[in-house]
Amino acid sequence: MGTWLKKWEPENTEFWQNEGSKTAWKVLTVTTLSLILSFGTWFMMSAIATKLPGIGFKFDKDQLFWLAAMPGLAAGFLRIIHTFILPIYGSRHVISIATIIKLIPVIGIGLAVMNVTTPFWVFMVLAFTAGFGGGDFSSFMPSTSLYFPKRLQGTALGIQAGIGNFGVSVAQFMTPAMLGVATYGASEIFTKTNPKTGEILGTSSIYLQSAAFWYVPLLIILAIVSWFVIKSIPVKASFKEQLDIFKDKHTWFCTMTYVMTFGGFSGLAAIFPLMIKTVYGDFPNAPDPLKYAFLGPLIGAGSRVLFGFVADKIGGAILTTITGISLIIGCVTMVQMGLLTPTSVDQFPAFLYLMLALFFVTGMGNAATFRQYPVIFGKNPRQAAGVIGWTAAIAAFGPFIFAISVSSVLKSTGNANAFFYGIAVFFLMATLINWWYYNRKGCERPS
Repeated sequence: MGTWLKKWEPENTEFWQNEGSKTAWKVLTVTTLSLILSFGTWFMMSAIATKLPGIGFKFDKDQLFWLAAMPGLAAGFLRIIHTFILPIYGSRHVISIATIIKLIPVIGIGLAVMNVTTPFWVFMVLAFTAGFGGGDFSSFMPSTSLYFPKRLQGTALGIQAGIGNFGVSVAQFMTPAMLGVATYGASEIFTKTNPKTGEILGTSSIYLQSAAFWYVPLLIILAIVSWFVIKSIPVKASFKEQLDIFKDKHTWFCTMTYVMTFGGFSGLAAIFPLMIKTVYGDFPNAPDPLKYAFLGPLIGAGSRVLFGFVADKIGGAILTTITGISLIIGCVTMVQMGLLTPTSVDQFPAFLYLMLALFFVTGMGNAATFRQYPVIFGKNPRQAAGVIGWTAAIAAFGPFIFAISVSSVLKSTGNANAFFYGIAVFFLMATLINWWYYNRKGCERPS
């Protein structure tokens, strides 16, 4: 079977109708399913970490935040690599290998949680390998942008990124769902205690390893399907040739807006369960983080799918501006309402709803930015794909930056108020840049 397609002209209406459309949507289906597992394996550690103390691991809150942060650190570096390998190796090789390599963290983490003597450094290494899933985005999305004509890129990228982002919710929803399912190995005894007195409130038998092992057969199947279904687009460039994107100032402006949107989404998703546990976990009848944590990524992913179509109709710049304004208001409101320094668990519903609102607007912004970038770099599809990969790479540091920053602020001040004020300032700068260059009347590159 040939690896590279001999001809690909998505802007040619006749070609698109006769053969291009069918191939593009078929590839989009396969890569989107694979991307769901990528996001799932990327965020599985943030969900699993909340259960580790209950089965006997002596990790403190700071260490748990580090475990949630490491996949984000890895993903940022790996996305930089993924940004440049697609035009060299092609979609088939990159996507197939990226899918099968995620067996390393899912098997490794599954085995590690089965032994409470597993040292912290081993978990840190495995948490880093979980970043394999986060790295994929910077090759999967540029690949998709090459398969579709410009008029459908907002829709296609919105569908792929939005449905792919459901993988975060899959990880946080399937973790508690799989705890009662035996896959491999013996069960562990989970002990629930009173957070203030240490009194044992009850015990139960769980299979925490199953939260990782259930990915194994799905990854194998999708790696095989990817190899046989996908053929690579004949757009090639050396590593040196691809560096031309860094000479354009708009690469850096787009990086800021995508850090605001996807960095905000992924960062909030990484800290959401631990924020619930840390901020509201010391109250009697404290909420279980994993009962709520999946809702945020679910809503963010859903709005991303929805607004992909909207961005194609009205343009992405205006939606990005609305996203920034909404995020600023949300972050300031979080602090002003005292939801990060609660005096009662009764404040949790307000905290939850406001967090879900933040997830919703980050999803809208994600869809908007991916409509913008192919327009901003419309003269060169390869550059547009490269910018998509690069901006996604930098934004992938969101989980690491958010988790470490929140942990540091909590340790120094006792609450997360300063963190939310800090990201509000960054959101303000990114929003002003987007409005000035892409949104206002007479701007440099309307998109």
